[in-house]
Amino acid sequence: MVAYGSAMASVLVVEDDPNVRTALIRELSVRSHVVRSVGTAMDALREVTQSPPDVVVLDLGLPDLDGAEVLKMLRGISDVPVIIATARDDEPEIVRLLNAGADDYLIKPFSIEHLSARLAAVLRRSVRSGPTAELRVGGLHIDLDRREAALDGEPLELTRREFDLLAYLAARPGRVVARRELLAEVWRQAYGDDQTIDVHLSWLRRKLGETAAAPRYLHTVRGVGVRLAEPGPRP
Repeated sequence: MVAYGSAMASVLVVEDDPNVRTALIRELSVRSHVVRSVGTAMDALREVTQSPPDVVVLDLGLPDLDGAEVLKMLRGISDVPVIIATARDDEPEIVRLLNAGADDYLIKPFSIEHLSARLAAVLRRSVRSGPTAELRVGGLHIDLDRREAALDGEPLELTRREFDLLAYLAARPGRVVARRELLAEVWRQAYGDDQTIDVHLSWLRRKLGETAAAPRYLHTVRGVGVRLAEPGPRP
């Protein structure tokens, strides 16, 4: 289901409290979403595997597994957007979840209007269509729909975050992208440690066969950000 323009999406609610689950199903259905719900981690993993939703709303306090562990397992099998719903307001924990692959988070209690707005934002970011479905920069070929990347015809084995980072930069070839923008658009957080970006850039460079000292595609502009550009001829 991909009618995001009319606010329609398939939403999987993972919540063990039956009252909260019933309220979310009712309110999201009224807003034209198709909603499924489960109350355990194992059921959530089964649903995502067998009938992938457009987005998952994931409670952390599940009876069989902690939601943070569920997020890690989900990221091993799917790129489905995940919004964390949690009563935990500890900042380091929130940062850890975002870095582990969550697309957004809400702290309980929250209003259905707040959840709807976050759902709409996450779904807008996940839509890929038309001429932007594939990106080419030099020998780099990125297929956004398949979430596959290749360099000079050879497939690249990228993690979810590495792919997102590479795709974001490749969609803006030649432009210096500020670190704050990368944190906001790739990591979905307004703040964070620059070291997180540096680590992922280092991993990407290794897979692209380059180094920070001898870059081909990924160029660091000190004090500003990162630029991805088509490489010149090798010496």
